[in-house]
Amino acid sequence: MSEEHEDIKEYGNCFSDGIEIISIIGEIEGHQNLNHDSKTTKYEHMLPLLASIERDEKIKGILFLVNTVGGDVSCGLALAELISGITKPTVSLVLGDSHSIGLPVAVAADYSFIVPTATVVIHPVRMSGTILGTNQTYKQFKSIQDRIIGFVASHSHCPENELENMMMETSMMAKDLGTILVGSEAVDAGIINECGNIHQAFSKLYEMLGENQGEVKN
Repeated sequence: MSEEHEDIKEYGNCFSDGIEIISIIGEIEGHQNLNHDSKTTKYEHMLPLLASIERDEKIKGILFLVNTVGGDVSCGLALAELISGITKPTVSLVLGDSHSIGLPVAVAADYSFIVPTATVVIHPVRMSGTILGTNQTYKQFKSIQDRIIGFVASHSHCPENELENMMMETSMMAKDLGTILVGSEAVDAGIINECGNIHQAFSKLYEMLGENQGEVKN
């Protein structure tokens, strides 16, 4: 790993074949710190890490391991945008969960996998704290949701109208709106590219790198 992101090395590991492995787990922490007992992915650490990886010639590709319940919408979307802008091959593997704002993060990679038991949850945007029940508030919510839907649609094979329908589904969750997709259901919906596990994820990344069995070419 380069010295540029040595101080945040716990967020990723680079091996001799030039593949960086980055975990996006727990809750995506944003502008406010969460309880110290919470497992979080701190976006203020992830952004400089990804920026330094883009400039590091020794790193050839990135595998993202995703297991997140979502988190701060603004920061999660910023993280997804940065992942999508990386010029090196990227692959994501959803393990466990990719909920809420975790979905744009998962589909931001060049190619995405999901294990058979993992879930994708699509639901409307929520806000905490005091909220004014006005038309302006509704428009703000709608604007945020449109940004999320637009990003996911542009980085997957699922149309915007279908994503919005799944987001506003009323028959699946007892106390909430939204849709839960398990494993291959997320693939059938066109959101995730393929159902697979770590072997398939590595194989796809090596394929994108034009390498065989992870053997680095000079």
